[in-house]
Amino acid sequence: MVRKILMGDGRAALDAVRGGSTARADLGTAVRYLLQLLAEKAPGNSVEVRVPPYGAVQVVEGPRHTRGTPPNVIETDAATWIALATGEVSWAEVVDAGKVQASGTRADLIGLLPLRP
Repeated sequence: MVRKILMGDGRAALDAVRGGSTARADLGTAVRYLLQLLAEKAPGNSVEVRVPPYGAVQVVEGPRHTRGTPPNVIETDAATWIALATGEVSWAEVVDAGKVQASGTRADLIGLLPLRP
């Protein structure tokens, strides 16, 4: 069972990262907290969002993936995910800049971002 990140802990980690912290614990907690918020906002199993090495979630209603590589995958780095999830950059900006790899017909987070941490 995955431990839920409490709102206070998630916000504190986000504040630390936004303040310039590069501590692995702050970065990891901030990334996982934002992935958790995305999963709460868009429950489902049709798209996998990966932010290695910190975490991954399956989101968005639709066909369930059970084995092997999911057909719809979005992958990015921690800094890009945090900027994207908090609205500092748009989906189109990060895709155009090549900072997000998205494969599959449902691999799109437009309409789900930014999150409101």
